[in-house]
Amino acid sequence: MKIQSIQSIRVSIPFETGGKREGMRPGLKPWLKLEAFLVRVETEDGGVGWGEGFGHFVNPATDAALQTQIGPWFLGRDAEDVEALMDLAHRSFFGFGRGGPVLYALAAMDIALWDLKAKREGRPLYQLLGGKKAELKRYASLLRYGGDKDAIARNCIKARDAGYGMIKLHERKVPAFMAARESVEPEVQITLDVNCPWSVAEARDVAREIRDKNFHWLEEPVWPPDDFEGLAEVRKEGVAIAAGENVHTVHELKRLLKAGAVDIVQPSVTKVGGVTPFRQMIKLAQDLGVRVVPHSFYWGPGYLASAHVLATLPEPPLVETLFVDFEVLPHPLMNPMQSTLTLPDTPGLGFEPDWDKLERYVISHREVSPSEWTGAAGRG
Repeated sequence: MKIQSIQSIRVSIPFETGGKREGMRPGLKPWLKLEAFLVRVETEDGGVGWGEGFGHFVNPATDAALQTQIGPWFLGRDAEDVEALMDLAHRSFFGFGRGGPVLYALAAMDIALWDLKAKREGRPLYQLLGGKKAELKRYASLLRYGGDKDAIARNCIKARDAGYGMIKLHERKVPAFMAARESVEPEVQITLDVNCPWSVAEARDVAREIRDKNFHWLEEPVWPPDDFEGLAEVRKEGVAIAAGENVHTVHELKRLLKAGAVDIVQPSVTKVGGVTPFRQMIKLAQDLGVRVVPHSFYWGPGYLASAHVLATLPEPPLVETLFVDFEVLPHPLMNPMQSTLTLPDTPGLGFEPDWDKLERYVISHREVSPSEWTGAAGRG
């Protein structure tokens, strides 16, 4: 089952947020489209697997890493033993960075190879991995509305009415937090993802202010995100702390957990290298008694890969789901207006986009070529 071809496809779909748009990071423009970095892997016998690497504005760099380094290395290799092949790949590319575009490209390959393997076995991925539960609950992950309290309340109500029992904000001001909290019933959980804006002292001040306001967690309150000791200090204020979407390796996650920094850990399958390390991270957190609610702020095969792994757990966590109105639904399993996700019984991930609808949103479609120094050509 040798890998015969690898293609990268960037698909960018316009969407509406139901309110004012604001950039999610300092200096970045507001999102007008949601772009996915898709990877299609085909083997000599015609088998096809789909993967996804992180993501959004960094996709050109991830694509470059796949086209020039990662993809050529995989061409001609046997895809049967996914874990052994990915271990070799990580050992080959660790010098190029243990995070960022190289790891994101490796994630896309890992996810595609698991999709291939499950299809070859004739089972959905979650069943191949030992899972039995096909129906999962989602939670609604809102965009940032720049503190517009009316838009915040309106979208929280919309998500509640769609059946969501948990809603995530991406705001940074307490009045915006309260607009969400006061717009829906107390039993609807509100989480606060502030994207690393504050010093430890500032984050502690905010934590004290919201401690008794019925928020489910405070996510990534400290800059930089790898200040695990600082997060632990904020946690002492009595607010549940969530973090981990910017952790890239199992050993980095271990340091986060050992620091006593979080109540909820949030690894992201398209950032950490795919299904293989993602499963290792979940097991590590479970072994240490820390709740896992992964980051999945994307819509392609990575979103489905995360869901399939969660479906293997005795009590699957909620699946983070972009709460936007896409101009066209990317595929049947990504409908933000549905608060549950039922994984299909078809083999693999079940990623079946309608390319007749998506073709107009494709902004790049490239095939990987062999390299002189790596991949099939490099092995002679």
